[in-house]
Amino acid sequence: MSRRIKPADVRPLTAPPDLLSALAPLLKVRPVLEDVCRFGGAWESSHAYAGDGSAYFHLVTRGTCRVENDESGVITLGAGDVLLLPRGAGHVVRSRRKGAAGTITAELRNAIRAKVIAGVEPDTELICGRLWFEAGEDNVLTAALPGAMVLHTVGHNAVERFRWLLTEIRDELDAGKPGSEVIATNLASTLFVLMLRMHLQQTPERASMLSLFQDRLTSRAVIAMLRAPQRDWTLDGMAAAALTSRGTLVRAFGKASGLAPMAWLSALRLDMAKRRLLETGDSVAEIAAAVGYKSEGALSKAFLRRFGVRPGAIRQH
Repeated sequence: MSRRIKPADVRPLTAPPDLLSALAPLLKVRPVLEDVCRFGGAWESSHAYAGDGSAYFHLVTRGTCRVENDESGVITLGAGDVLLLPRGAGHVVRSRRKGAAGTITAELRNAIRAKVIAGVEPDTELICGRLWFEAGEDNVLTAALPGAMVLHTVGHNAVERFRWLLTEIRDELDAGKPGSEVIATNLASTLFVLMLRMHLQQTPERASMLSLFQDRLTSRAVIAMLRAPQRDWTLDGMAAAALTSRGTLVRAFGKASGLAPMAWLSALRLDMAKRRLLETGDSVAEIAAAVGYKSEGALSKAFLRRFGVRPGAIRQH
């Protein structure tokens, strides 16, 4: 005899999935493992801007180091920490020990560079590489992520999982067997999702733009604005993109981010302008038009109010 189905037993087919599952199409990445670094003494290693559509990562498996760049300042990392730079920002990784930097030598081993400081006993080890997003420069997720994500895995089994995933990716890429590239890409996507999951666990929701992706209404509006920041947005236009009313959108934005939609858009435009000033050679006028300001002067005034300096001063610094 069949059981009678009660209304409470039926789940709507349109129920929203969890955040990371909903973002799955944006999480596909292709891995490039570049370096295994074993350094000692005083040292520094520079990394140029990686270009749109790629992210740098550094996994510290032993010792400590510092990472410096214009956007995030100085970040200190210890054993078990993972640093992800989602937009591939240029940066310098250096020792905490001061003094003249030793000479780094590199030897290619199975398509991975093994780097050491000649004649110095190593006290720090890092695994370094890049993740290339299949969505390329149009990946709106990277625009919503902070410029630098630091994941502290001490006390978790995550560091061993990361190390295992990186080793498996390297072995698949080295083997060159049928299906190796597909397997390596799927493992890299898993690695990236683990990084995002840890970031969400370790960062309060209101401190991250990712919280706006957790609501169906705000996520629609956010994606539309990220894809076209130069558009002459109005609250009505945002509500139309979100398929909701103005009042509902304002309440949803306030709950998720603590900001009104127009205030969030202004902050987004200025963050995008700052990033382009630091990472490209585009003129201030070109950047102003690309992020939605009607003139170079309008951007300059807003930039001064937000950051305390003019756009040109950021670039000079």
